[in-house]
Amino acid sequence: MTTATAVRGTMPLTRHVAEARTRAMRAAVALAIGVVIGFVFSEQILEVLRAPIEQIAFTREASLNFDSVTGAFDLRLKIAIFTGIVVSSPVWLFELFAFVSPGLTRRERRLTFGYSGAALALFLGGCAFGFALFPHMVQLLTGFASDADSTILNAGYYVDFVLKVVVATGVAFVLPVILVLLNALGVVSAVTLRRGWRWIVVVIAVFSAFVTPAADVMSMFLVAVPMAALFGAALLITHLHDRRMLRRSDPIRSDTPQGSAY
Repeated sequence: MTTATAVRGTMPLTRHVAEARTRAMRAAVALAIGVVIGFVFSEQILEVLRAPIEQIAFTREASLNFDSVTGAFDLRLKIAIFTGIVVSSPVWLFELFAFVSPGLTRRERRLTFGYSGAALALFLGGCAFGFALFPHMVQLLTGFASDADSTILNAGYYVDFVLKVVVATGVAFVLPVILVLLNALGVVSAVTLRRGWRWIVVVIAVFSAFVTPAADVMSMFLVAVPMAALFGAALLITHLHDRRMLRRSDPIRSDTPQGSAY
């Protein structure tokens, strides 16, 4: 029976375009359904985001403020769109992978599927970590105000702040997977990563400082430590991969003790 790759290789351009349109339509429908779901539950989501403000309100006046007539609707729409992207991600990721996979080799499909799954899991885990971290950041930063002062925050800016922390933390957790993928593709070696570990630590520190407020050293520490641990895991995986590739290419050399001069 003819393989899917062979069939796709002889598929005319019009069928490629038709398939792309069909898959894009499915992804768009899934996104629209996700946005509707997000809009329906946007008030409950906003209540969760508002929880740190309500904790502050026990000690002084604190609330979210809408500075325009359409501010409340715009905020709920923003929450709905973000929720829709997250909820529909399994569908549009599957459609994207299904469209490009027939043009890939067996190894490329295996790498793409495996690393995409790992990246998605780490991204969601990073987002969950950032979501658990942001209440601490809000309470710490607003704590610099006196009890006699009022904390009245712009609702749009506040939600943007939360989304920035959540998404940035999720992206940070995906970076080690990219390093492992580049190593698997032969772009970067484990030796190169080991030699550049100091620069990578600096990048982790700078990134952690960027996604967390400058005054919140503890939050920066909480973001940097998991990133450093994930980088260490990526370094170990790349080392094992390079060692396995060396054994396959030169089994005699790989069996020679590294300390031997001959």
